[in-house]
Amino acid sequence: MSAPFPLVIDAMGGDKAPAMVIDGLAVALERHPGTRFLVIGDEAVLAPLFARRPALAAACTIRHALEAVPNEMKPTAALRLRGSSMRIAIDAVASGEAEGVVSAGNTGALMALAKIVLKSLPGIDRPAMAGIGPSARGDFVMLDLGANVQCDARNLVEFAVMGEVFARTVLGLRTPSIGLLNVGAEELKGDERVRQAAEVLRESHVSPLFHGFIEGHDIAGGTVDVVVTDGFTGNVALKTGEGTLKLVRDLLRQVFSSTLAARLGYILARPALERLREWLDPRRYNGAVLLGLNGVVVKSHGGTDALGFAHAIDLAMDMVTHGFNAKIGEELRQLREEAAARATGATAADGEQAQRAALAG
Repeated sequence: MSAPFPLVIDAMGGDKAPAMVIDGLAVALERHPGTRFLVIGDEAVLAPLFARRPALAAACTIRHALEAVPNEMKPTAALRLRGSSMRIAIDAVASGEAEGVVSAGNTGALMALAKIVLKSLPGIDRPAMAGIGPSARGDFVMLDLGANVQCDARNLVEFAVMGEVFARTVLGLRTPSIGLLNVGAEELKGDERVRQAAEVLRESHVSPLFHGFIEGHDIAGGTVDVVVTDGFTGNVALKTGEGTLKLVRDLLRQVFSSTLAARLGYILARPALERLREWLDPRRYNGAVLLGLNGVVVKSHGGTDALGFAHAIDLAMDMVTHGFNAKIGEELRQLREEAAARATGATAADGEQAQRAALAG
């Protein structure tokens, strides 16, 4: 069997697919020369797009898929659409033909198909959706962003481990700090599951990296590199942050167009504002990753352009190249050994206590 493709691309997913996807692939090939891609989509539509890019065509293998998952389709219906480009792409990862998949298609459908077809890594109870964002101290990763509305302590611990590996693999941080999002930084704050997760992390091998509890303002402040929370809270925080960034952009636009003096001020401030725009460009952070599955799964925003889609491919390539899932397996093995040691220690302590009680009696 020939070596697997690093990535399989769902060419039919996204608001401007497949043209945007192919343009993004061309950008990604410049960043990753020599990479081979398996591209799934309607051959009749894809052929003219590749004809204009011979170098890209030589790097890609096209597999025909006449159907595409519409944005409005429910996940249950998408599961029955076995001939869709999204399903065929995920099947390629499940069969070992490719190591990861990138799609800008229906988010709910992609999550459902990935969970059911690829299944979780051994030791992972629930996969988590992770994303990268900007902070005052650099980029950070936050998870879960909506895959799991309700989580227990075990889920939060697993999210912390996966987020720490992601920060090392993708963000290039040697010792990323981890924080549990809570209603306060004090140890007694929060519900039982959050406090239990904190206790496990403090006793685990990632303890030196565990900062403790953080609050909402710590996310943008860059207090930690890995923000861990449940999917409900994470999704609310994500959408709040996106809305705040849009508000700031709109207010700046209004301020600098309000008067003649303001417009002159914009001309003077334009170089600095351009740097700010590049720093906060959502295309730099395009690509949410479904962590904890038997394969790399990256969801690109459906409305992105070629540069944004290329960034999603960059994320997936980093995870594949640096063996992300193998690193997760090693971290989980250590967690299991630590849990077994704690259980053995607790059993021994109970036995000693019982023995002392019997002697005293």
